[in-house]
Amino acid sequence: MAENNNDIRPGASGNLILRSVSKSYGNVPALRGISLEIKQGEFIALLGPSGCGKTTLLGSIAGFTDIDSGEIEIDGRRLSRATPPFERNLGVVFQQYALFPHMSVRQNIAFPLEIRRLSSATIREMVDKALAMVDLGPYESRFPRELSGGQQQRVALARALVYSPPVLLLDEPLGALDRRLRDAMQAELKDLHRRLGTTFVYVTHDQDEALAMADRVVIMRGGLIEQVGTPFELYERPKTEFVAKFVGECNVFDASVSTHAGSGALRDQKSGALLHVGPHAQAGGKVAIRPEWIQVASVGATSADGAAVHARLVQDQFHGSDTLLTFESALGSIQARISHAARRSLDLEAKEFALSWDPHATVIVEPAPHEGGNLAKAA
Repeated sequence: MAENNNDIRPGASGNLILRSVSKSYGNVPALRGISLEIKQGEFIALLGPSGCGKTTLLGSIAGFTDIDSGEIEIDGRRLSRATPPFERNLGVVFQQYALFPHMSVRQNIAFPLEIRRLSSATIREMVDKALAMVDLGPYESRFPRELSGGQQQRVALARALVYSPPVLLLDEPLGALDRRLRDAMQAELKDLHRRLGTTFVYVTHDQDEALAMADRVVIMRGGLIEQVGTPFELYERPKTEFVAKFVGECNVFDASVSTHAGSGALRDQKSGALLHVGPHAQAGGKVAIRPEWIQVASVGATSADGAAVHARLVQDQFHGSDTLLTFESALGSIQARISHAARRSLDLEAKEFALSWDPHATVIVEPAPHEGGNLAKAA
């Protein structure tokens, strides 16, 4: 979307606080004491597998789902469980957009202003700004069936933002788009968020989407928060085995405590291979090693710190700019991701290789607990 001077700014600050929010369906808990603070203007992604509670949490904020206990507060105003969605003044964009098929683009965008009984002149001015915001001015008379998927998504965004809500809730809004269009719309959404300063709460099950767009990502599992952090923090410093494996590919090995050159160290329980060296090694647990942290060399190459294993190549997956290699070794299955340049320098027909990594750069992770409150505090 082109830069313009018709930005719609939120009417309130957009601070959102959740305190011990719980919801069950019969005997099945969907949310188990969720507490989270979202600051004004943040782009927050709720990420997790199907059934983790992310959509229930979004519906609870919007008022579509009645919570059993807990508090939801927006800009210092506590929302009771009886506060209906229209009184919360939040923007919502659904995966299927929910556009009115019998209304034009302009009429769809104007609808939330009309039910607020604004004057015709005010509605016309606000809709004009919303159309300019999403670059749909030339399409204002078209009906949803006459628009592409990306254009329909822009209409849904404009309709949700036209009355300047402090918080915009987005429930997998790109899920119906093909990969090329989804990538393009990710860039447009980030640009729109930057220009508006509205708080975005975005539900997705797509890890790449969350990492590419959000300021912070909330990883959910089983109705709990597993970890909250920036995309970089979650990728570089996952706290649990679940986060390590859910956010990108990751090798995770069982470890036993030992020493290495006088420092705390963790080694593979079966092979004795050195996995991690650091001050927290005595805590035990498991060790996470990202595929791109592993160096692949011909047999005979050694690592100065001794963190090397002999491995047999069993599969290679070429992705253009990089290649994902799968090996079998004394540690079990290991994945390594190498650049295109590195692939050209290796003879993959050799099948036998030496794998090495920096044991000071690997990460200790632990299995996530399954019971009791949040698994992580929201920073």
